[in-house]
Amino acid sequence: MPNPSRPFAGLEKVDFTGLRLRLVDAENQIIGRLAANLSVILQGKDKPVYAPHKDCGDICVVVNAEKAVFTGNKWEGKLYRWHTGYPGGLKEITAKELWRRDPTEILRRTVYGMLPKNNLRDARMRKLRVYAGPHHPFSGVELLPWHTPPRKLQDKGLGWLLPQGFEPMNPEAYAQRMRGSNLVQQAQQQQQQQQQQQQQQQQQLEAGQAVADGSSSSVLTGFEELLTAEEIEFVLKSSSKQSS
Repeated sequence: MPNPSRPFAGLEKVDFTGLRLRLVDAENQIIGRLAANLSVILQGKDKPVYAPHKDCGDICVVVNAEKAVFTGNKWEGKLYRWHTGYPGGLKEITAKELWRRDPTEILRRTVYGMLPKNNLRDARMRKLRVYAGPHHPFSGVELLPWHTPPRKLQDKGLGWLLPQGFEPMNPEAYAQRMRGSNLVQQAQQQQQQQQQQQQQQQQQLEAGQAVADGSSSSVLTGFEELLTAEEIEFVLKSSSKQSS
């Protein structure tokens, strides 16, 4: 666990040339996906100089770890087990109980399990600084914010639209199935096309009303510079006759 009074404790032998300090906000982030992205940053896989035998990953400062979330029933169903080394010493604890003891331990264990099992594992974990709240001791250091990349969703043909007036029994499961479905994308495109058509019709109606009012500016807008004085008078006279 990082020492708040010594933010760079354990990093005395690290070469900081080319390294960045990434600020990660874990609020409302799914723990598994966030840990997968953090493991990539700690290994340096997002850099062109990445090598599996080098420790070129950036330092990650994670805040609001207590607001990270699990999907499904993992808070009560996910178990963390360890053995004390004595007969009958198998211990286990649920994710909810572990979160109550230390909100940062869940994310730290998840990232630790996603890193390669080699001699660089402990050195990479020292670059992970997790804090439960929004405050961190790196106030005088320039931090580069990190944002979660968008997910690449595939249409698996599982989505369907409900008839008008019906509601799903489980709205969350229904939304998860519909996410990434071609049916939803087609419906959104149709709505956009209808909105564009309505806007075009309104513009045409407004333009027709302006011409009917007999305003010379609306009649001559856009081509008055190409006409002579006699042609402009003829256009104005013809427009006034049509309006009358």
